[in-house]
Amino acid sequence: IVINSPGGHVYSLMSMIDTIKSSELPVATIAMGKSMSCGAILLTFGTEGYRFAAPNATVMIHDVSSGTMGKIEELKTDVKEAERLGNIVFKMMAQNCGKPDDYFKNLIHEIGHADLYINAEDAKKHGIINHVRVPKFVVNVTVDILFK
Repeated sequence: IVINSPGGHVYSLMSMIDTIKSSELPVATIAMGKSMSCGAILLTFGTEGYRFAAPNATVMIHDVSSGTMGKIEELKTDVKEAERLGNIVFKMMAQNCGKPDDYFKNLIHEIGHADLYINAEDAKKHGIINHVRVPKFVVNVTVDILFK
């Protein structure tokens, strides 16, 4: 999976996470240019050892946004859902990166809930990626589709 995403919707993110986690083969993730928001989260779901960022890549993480509009009670409900999803996502990210469960949530809160932009070297220090380079691929394609 090559990630160059300026963002995305958190429910789409959750379906992509489920797809990655269901793979029986290693999954490589590569940050090229920018991997922001949902793209940064997906980056952490590459198989350990298969998470890459190009040397000039930027990774940005932030709190989950509800993007909500409406009446006050609807806003309150949407904020609760955004908080619930944010807690799930930050915990999964931390586990993928070998960090304590509240690592990324605390990191975002330390900067005042703003966007946290990090370069490839810092992404490696935080465990988001394993390698600062673009991997070379050799692809052999065979297709056997089995649904279990």
